[in-house]
Amino acid sequence: MPTEILMPALSPTMEEGTLAKWLVKEGDTVASGDIIAEIETDKATMEFEAVDEGVIGKILIGEGSEGVKVNTPIAVLLEDGETADDIPMPPQPAPDAASAADTGKEAAPARRSDAPAAPPAPIAATGDRIFASPLARRIAASKGIDLASLKGSGPRGRIVKADVETALAGGPIAPQAEPEAPKSSPVPTPSADAGAVARMYQDREYAEIPLDGMRKTIAARLTEAKQQIPHFYLRRDIRLDALLKFRSELNAQLADRGIKLSVNDFIIKACANALQQVPDANAVWAGDRILRLKPSDVAVAVAIEGGLFTPVLRDSDKKSLSTLSAEMKDLATRARDRKLAPHEYQGGSFAISNLGMFGIDNFDAVINPPHGAILAVGAGVRKPVVGKDGDLTVATVMSVTLSVDHRVIDGALGAELLQAIVDNLENPLTMLA
Repeated sequence: MPTEILMPALSPTMEEGTLAKWLVKEGDTVASGDIIAEIETDKATMEFEAVDEGVIGKILIGEGSEGVKVNTPIAVLLEDGETADDIPMPPQPAPDAASAADTGKEAAPARRSDAPAAPPAPIAATGDRIFASPLARRIAASKGIDLASLKGSGPRGRIVKADVETALAGGPIAPQAEPEAPKSSPVPTPSADAGAVARMYQDREYAEIPLDGMRKTIAARLTEAKQQIPHFYLRRDIRLDALLKFRSELNAQLADRGIKLSVNDFIIKACANALQQVPDANAVWAGDRILRLKPSDVAVAVAIEGGLFTPVLRDSDKKSLSTLSAEMKDLATRARDRKLAPHEYQGGSFAISNLGMFGIDNFDAVINPPHGAILAVGAGVRKPVVGKDGDLTVATVMSVTLSVDHRVIDGALGAELLQAIVDNLENPLTMLA
């Protein structure tokens, strides 16, 4: 029986994607593990592997198709001996009143709008027949396993190779996966009618830019964040002279190894250490509870064309400055090429957004849920300050703003976390202890 290949969920939050490219064509033979397509999620382009072996009987979704929902059939796989004629035809819609009039036949009464729609018929038929991939059948036959005793974990309950191997190992049999209800697409609710806005500018020249998956997700998540997260903001000025001197000395010593530390590397380390010094603030909001993390997993915003990524540097408190620097450079490069895997930009409890490199003195960043806080970093600027002895002097000062989720971190705790970050940056030698 032909098997549907479904649009995969390539990340926990993926609800739809773009079928960027087919790497096979109708009539091609594929084996389990073969890469058959490239799928664009909201963040990256990822390769999609075949689960079963067989022949590509029909491609249902063409290249470049956007907004393809997860679990939507995108192709049909044929078993040995099957042809395209074995692929069931989709049910034909009943003729409407207009078409019936054209043919001189009486139109069927229209179905009530509140009547439930009939579910689409699955490819796999019901009854006594057991649906399994050819490879699963061969392994089961050679090992004397009764397929009727297994429940499949493949599409529509199909038994695949992994189910047979699990039975051979004596492990628990995988339960049949229940189809998930489709989720709503993460498209932000428009604040004004699109047609009305367009008419407002009908006498002005403009270019219309459609939203891609990344921009839709950014719009939806940040709208949700500002509407649902009770932000409050804590601001501090940080004197950078000691850090800049220490950084210059370190870079001189590391030059032979080709290592050059940035101020941002020190900021990452300072935040990672601060989360260990104030462990109650190393937390995320989980809907009906707070999760307090033990490691310091720090996310750093990276601007790319058309959006941004927040790759996560895991266990940042345990890594040296040079290791953090190399890892950050690698993540940033692959982020700009959209080559990050989902686990590299998901998670973390805390984020850093540094616009100081663009000359911004200070700003307020929006919390990236489920994080408990995000640090907005401005530029280091030479300005007059009052020294410890009361004399007026000049120092390099950097303004930072800590945006905090009040559900996770209260005001005093947020102030304690920010103080720890300030102390680490103004006394950089302590970060190496």
